[in-house]
This record gives sequence, C-alpha cells and structure tokens, in this order.
Amino acid sequence: MGRIAIFTDDPGWHGKQLKLAFARRGYCCDYVSLTQCRFVIEQGKLPVYIPGFEQTLPEAVFVRGVPGGSLEEVVLYLDFLHALKTMGIPVYNDGHAVERSVDKAMTSFLLHQSGLPTPMTWVLRDREEALNIAQVELMQGNLLISKPLFGSQGEGIRRIEKMTDLIWLTSSHGVYYLQRFVHCDGIGFSDHRVFVINGIAVAAMRRRGSFWLNNVARGATCELIELEPEMVELAVKATEVLAMDYAGVDIIRDRKGNCTVIEVNSIPAWKGLESVCDINVAELMVDDLLFRKMSKK
Repeated sequence: MGRIAIFTDDPGWHGKQLKLAFARRGYCCDYVSLTQCRFVIEQGKLPVYIPGFEQTLPEAVFVRGVPGGSLEEVVLYLDFLHALKTMGIPVYNDGHAVERSVDKAMTSFLLHQSGLPTPMTWVLRDREEALNIAQVELMQGNLLISKPLFGSQGEGIRRIEKMTDLIWLTSSHGVYYLQRFVHCDGIGFSDHRVFVINGIAVAAMRRRGSFWLNNVARGATCELIELEPEMVELAVKATEVLAMDYAGVDIIRDRKGNCTVIEVNSIPAWKGLESVCDINVAELMVDDLLFRKMSKK
C-alpha cells in the first residue's frame, strides 16, 4: 500500500475526507505538521526529515495547511515543499502556488498583471501614505477593506466606512493592504466561490453573509449555482495565473453586472460547497493527484 503525507495541523473534517478518498484508492495517509519537519544535510540520510517517513519519503504530499509564524518559520515551511518537489515528490498544491496565494499583495499583482478584473488595491509600508489613500477614497464615496497580508477565513479584515474608522487601519507587521470594497449586485451581501481542479471548474456556490463578510467560517450560508461561463473563465484563468493544481476562487458580481476576482485560495475548504452539491471534492482532487501527477513519476 502506498503512503501519502497530508501536511496539516488540524485534520478535522477535510483531513478525514482526504484520508478516506486515498484509502479507497489503496493508499494510506499520515497527518504531519510542517512544524515537525526539518532538513538533515548529512551523508547517507534523507535531506528532508518527515515524521513517520524516516526511511522512505512519501509517494506524494497533499498540502492542507501551512502554519503561520515568523517570516523565517514560514519560509522554512515553504522550503520543505520546494525541496520535496525538487526531489521528485509530487506536492499538491506546491510551494510556489502556496506562496503566490498566501501573499495577498502578490495575488493582487499577478491577477492585475494578467488582465483579470480585481479590485483597486494599495500595498505599502508608510502609514501616513496609507491614511492619505484611505482619506481620498472615503472622500470619493468609496469604502475600503483593510486586510492582513497573510490570513484566511476573514480573520483580521476590517471595513473602513468613514473617517473615524481610520482608527482601525491596521498593518500586517508594518505593511498596509488596502482594497476598494466591491458592492455586490442584488439584495444583501454575497459572493461566489468557484472550485477549480486541474483547470476545470467542478462546482460553484453563492455565499450569503449576514453582513459584508461572506466567509462560511463567519456564518455565511451556501447556495448551489450554475457554472456561469463568465465566472468559470475567470476562475480557471486565475488558477492558471497562480499555477495551482486546485483552488477556491472568490468572485463578486458588482452592481453593474461585472465580475471581479477578489481572492484565490490555494488551501480552500470545501465542506460548505459539498453541503449544497452532490460531488465528492476530496475524491476529485485525489484522482487528479494520483493519475495526473503521480503517473509521471
């Protein structure tokens, strides 16, 4: 039986679904935290130490979580992913894909550079200039979103609506990420999540929030939607731009009817999506990893 490493600090429901999917295809899985890995540059030893794989490296690794930490720690975790890929171990998603998406500044830049619609964004070091940008935007009648450069599930995000809200303008270790707020079409607050695997949009849902943040982790409800051609094209192109094996692409249709890519997630959750559709996302990803990437070994 082949062995797979699933990198995660909290397997939860998603880890269990992946483990079941691999088991149905004859593979056993070990959950491993990247915090437990290390480089061992010694003669006669594997250069990357992974607990449980001391003698033989896994046949593949599935990246389900990259821990936070200091810059040095995060770089080390990504180094492990890069090293494994260099050694011929399939990494799903690989370190480059994770780097591009975990860094919101680079995501925004790459989307814009590729001609994909994404909100106006400013990322800078100077607090006074950040305040000036925010003031100009507010005076023009625009709202702003202040985000941590690294983060997920809506953690640390604030909406700047008026001048007095500028007290909430926070930095991510001295870096300010400001993005113009996009008002969605229709009533209330909603956006769309399109799940892409190997360049194919497999399902999509609308997320409706009780307030402006539409994350399922923050209480948003899910509703299955048809795979609209415009959203599919944007989601697939965004995934290609960031060179991802799989991704959850968040898209808003604004009040003028235009679609805008607001986020591309390289480690997306899919429990909410599966609650409204009849596909097994874990099995689709496992099949893609086994038949497309591992068959090349």
